[in-house]
Amino acid sequence: MSGQGIAQILVYAVVLVALGYPLGVYMARVYGDRFLVSGPFGWLRGTERGFYRLVRTDAKKEQGWKSYGKTVLIFSVVVMGVLYGIQRLQGHLFLNPDHMKAVPPHLALNTAASFITNTNWQYYGGEYTMSYLTQMAGLAVQNFVSAAVGMAVLAAVVRGIARRSMGTLGNFWVDLYRSLFYILLPLCLIVSAILIWQGVPQTFHAHATVTTLQGAHQQTIARGPVASQIAMKQLGTNGGGYYNSNSGVPFENPTGLSNFLEMLALLLIPAGQVFMFGKMVFARRHAWMVFAAMFAVFAIGLAVNLPAEQHGSQVLRSSGVNITQGHGQSGGNMADKEIRFGQAATANWTVATSDASNGSVNGGFDAMTPAGGAVPLVNLFLGEVIFGGVGSGLYGMFFYIIIAVFIAGLMVGRTPEWLGKKIEAREIKLAALGALFVPTMVLTMTAVAIVTKSGLASIYNHGVHGFTETLYAYDSQANNNGSAFAGYGLTSFSGSFGTVALLLGRFVPLLAALALGASLAAKKTVPASSGTFRTDGPTFVVLLVGVIALTAGLMILPALTLGPIVEGLMH
Repeated sequence: MSGQGIAQILVYAVVLVALGYPLGVYMARVYGDRFLVSGPFGWLRGTERGFYRLVRTDAKKEQGWKSYGKTVLIFSVVVMGVLYGIQRLQGHLFLNPDHMKAVPPHLALNTAASFITNTNWQYYGGEYTMSYLTQMAGLAVQNFVSAAVGMAVLAAVVRGIARRSMGTLGNFWVDLYRSLFYILLPLCLIVSAILIWQGVPQTFHAHATVTTLQGAHQQTIARGPVASQIAMKQLGTNGGGYYNSNSGVPFENPTGLSNFLEMLALLLIPAGQVFMFGKMVFARRHAWMVFAAMFAVFAIGLAVNLPAEQHGSQVLRSSGVNITQGHGQSGGNMADKEIRFGQAATANWTVATSDASNGSVNGGFDAMTPAGGAVPLVNLFLGEVIFGGVGSGLYGMFFYIIIAVFIAGLMVGRTPEWLGKKIEAREIKLAALGALFVPTMVLTMTAVAIVTKSGLASIYNHGVHGFTETLYAYDSQANNNGSAFAGYGLTSFSGSFGTVALLLGRFVPLLAALALGASLAAKKTVPASSGTFRTDGPTFVVLLVGVIALTAGLMILPALTLGPIVEGLMH
């Protein structure tokens, strides 16, 4: 590891906190009861009222968790149907200068489920499968909408934690609108403008045909409305990319500055939401401890991935490849990595994208060393709660916090409390459901995929690496990440099975979180006493990290021994 690489990571961490904190304070205002747009943007109040009339809702009428959850589900089904229809009809619609044909039914269904669940798992290459209209009106719109749904649900859950003896969590349509127009859209405009300045295409012209430097061949270069989609897929932790190779493609990520900005956008909103939570529940020190626990796991992932990739493998050494770090050369395992970014920036992106439920990449996971590739695999399996997806990451972390304070209560022999509210049987059951449902589903689906003929048809690599490829595919889809170990292919089985993973992985924890928020909203607060376990100190950080490692980490350990661990011992 070079000093320059370490400095890059430290600067990234500092900038993330410096921007995340004020963003969190702003988001707390946006979701507050007294938020009112004024000044030069006062006209936005009229558009907001118009939106409420369009969806026929009374902004002042709040919903209980069942009504809120029902609205989320109905809205998601409707937009999923619209996205499916756009893909199937794109060959007959406008903004299709390259004459893309209709997307096949099983691929269109999987893609629609993927984008409405904030996953962006892609069984296709965007530049040669989707028309400009599908990319913009279909996929890019869902990048906004799916992110806004997660943010709205988090706002509702946090209100439930903050309230006392109440039965409502807010109004979904109000939370959705404010997430879209007061948070996501302004940030997207800023990031898009910077990416265009750095050279990311934003055009409606067809693919360009150019003559290569050798002069003997012509090459087709894909382009289109790229910058706007890249900005939103990073900010909304959607992932994927306009191009098949995501941000490893120079047209999607042309410079060192664009790489840093896209990495920063990965974690900006999830990090800010931790501070938003602290302000809304009047527990800022507790929020800092939650942030510290997240950052500790993030740092552990970097401390494993970066040295593993820098060290390379015995296979590379035996083949005569020069993996020595030197001037102008990062060294180590550079397979499927961009030389212009090197090891540190690739490792930083790898850990951030797998922690953030994003899934976009600037280097290939499939070519990583066994230890390096195990890091994103484990990060996903933890439930995407280390910052996680916008909204979903923090409400997923609440499940682990409930389990942690429950264990603390058992150790001191008294009823556990969190933020002045007693944690009882209902909260524990909901937390267990939210924390354990997805890991259990991942292992079950992986087992089915590797013992059935239909499942084996999707595996490209044989042996232990093929097992890791399969495990990662369902780990990524169920946890709504979207990244992949390249090679796991599309069949009618994998497309349909993956669609089930996408939908259940999104909506079961989401509904459990809403139910948890409502349960806490109905409770009264009790004053802290000398026996109350404090959640605003380093002891809580250690306990929380330990609970995450023991709860999800132990579940994946047997699977790791069948995949990355065995592969590492073989090499």
